[in-house]
Amino acid sequence: MEFAELIRTPKLDGVQLYEQLKRESIDGTLCITGHHLILSTRREGARELWLLHQNVDIVERKPYINNNVLEGGTIILKCKDLRIIQLRINSPQEYFNVSNSIEQLSNLEEIKKLYPFFYIPMYNVIEDGHTEYSLESEFAKLLATDEWRLTGANADFRLCPSYGPRLIVPRAVSDDQLAQSAAFRDGGRFPVLAYRHTNGAVLFRCAQPLAGPGVKRCRADEAILNAVVEVGGKKGCIFDTWGKGKGSNTEIEPHYPQWRILSRPIGAGWSSVGALLDSFSKLMDACNDVGTSSDRWLGRLEGCGWLSYVLNAMNVSCVVAQCLALEGVPVVVHGGKGMDTPLIVTSVAQIILNPDCRTIKGLQALIEREWLQAGYPFSTRHKHSCYTPPNQRQKSSSATFLLFLDCVYQLFHQFPCSFEFDSRYLLMLFEHSYSSQYGTFLGDCERERKELKVRERTTSLWSHINRPQIIDTLLNPMYVPNVTVLWPSVAPLSIVLWADMYTRWVVDQSQATQSRARMQAIITEEKELEKKARRLRRELAELQREYQRLRLEEALLDDGELTDEDVEDDALDPD
Repeated sequence: MEFAELIRTPKLDGVQLYEQLKRESIDGTLCITGHHLILSTRREGARELWLLHQNVDIVERKPYINNNVLEGGTIILKCKDLRIIQLRINSPQEYFNVSNSIEQLSNLEEIKKLYPFFYIPMYNVIEDGHTEYSLESEFAKLLATDEWRLTGANADFRLCPSYGPRLIVPRAVSDDQLAQSAAFRDGGRFPVLAYRHTNGAVLFRCAQPLAGPGVKRCRADEAILNAVVEVGGKKGCIFDTWGKGKGSNTEIEPHYPQWRILSRPIGAGWSSVGALLDSFSKLMDACNDVGTSSDRWLGRLEGCGWLSYVLNAMNVSCVVAQCLALEGVPVVVHGGKGMDTPLIVTSVAQIILNPDCRTIKGLQALIEREWLQAGYPFSTRHKHSCYTPPNQRQKSSSATFLLFLDCVYQLFHQFPCSFEFDSRYLLMLFEHSYSSQYGTFLGDCERERKELKVRERTTSLWSHINRPQIIDTLLNPMYVPNVTVLWPSVAPLSIVLWADMYTRWVVDQSQATQSRARMQAIITEEKELEKKARRLRRELAELQREYQRLRLEEALLDDGELTDEDVEDDALDPD
């Protein structure tokens, strides 16, 4: 179906736009294109609306009926970036035309029709973000050793459809053993390397073992894990982040005697990843209810359970980091199909341990390794967001990536000087993961992105962010490189609501913006003063040396050891 068939009213005058936090509505012309909803007053400097259809989570209609006659109505657009926008249209026919067009254009099933495949950047792409963070380059030092190898066993995506074509595994493990382990693990997600700490301790991630009476043991899987455990040394740790629930399973302890099997569920009793999106939905209902009382607000905040999930994710990530950094033992993280909670834990643990992950490009590399190349299904999980009613969304929709970003924010909140970026960067990642002109988050896995030719046909978000004029706007003015491990507090009172994310459209953020600007100005001035102080110190040192030279010459003249002619010669030829 062509876009034109879905757009019955491409242009409409006299549409009123109402936005949260805007006291006045604007009256303008509404234009609907294949990918954008545009409202403009056509006046210089006036407020405009440019909205990707892909950003619309749900379309709600509020008809205006007068004396049993329909006189148009209000279209309420609840967006995946958490905005709520209202369009008032006075014509009944145009009211239905516009609402139906937006609803259909925001639910296109064919990925190739999305905007990234049509977007042409108006700047020269200096760095190709699609190829910036390859597995070979990220693990180059590790692959130079005799302990690890890059396997192409999944080159045709048959072993595991959601993994990439090349993976890092122990050199002692054969491709046949990988195939047997893939048959033992849910979705074929056998254990692969996620991170190696400076002390040599390694972090693996995978899916849980398949549940069922016919699946009891896999010696090849045991061999993969035992390849990274020292014989006679400390036991490694296997963390089950899903816990007891429908379809859950874990290793049988007698078959893994060199490992401790620990249950650390992020969400207790989850039947599907959709439970996390239900919690997010309740959180946003509470945040958007600006007229509620304090007691009711606090009750709803606790009742939604979101901060409990953040706390649990932080807790298990810190325990994993402790096992790696302090105990020096290998760790395996799994849970469910291995596409959600394990990725949160392995990612947050690396940010705690590895200072490179706290930089702008380092976080990009982490997201590439632990989310994109690891097969997090962005298109499926982000098909719907918190505003779509549960009975209208798929159970496979979730807010896993947002939970990860929230954990990163908690670390930033506790260590504000240890991150090169601030919350603006995290907000940008959140927004582009749901709707974007860039192709980075398209598809569910590397196999799909290869079939869609994402690298050849779209621009990478990293190519955009890494341009100097963009990256400079995301820098944290308080950043001081910190090479040490971050040990955050995981006490319940240390977990805070990420207001920059959840209340930015209902609570005026201008004061925070002004404070950030003042802070930036103070730090810039401080740097200029430090530069000036260094220059003055150099000048002072030069003057002190000149003064000492003159004092010495004066003393020598007084003693008769130096004549006036010698002083004049020294002045003409200081060397």
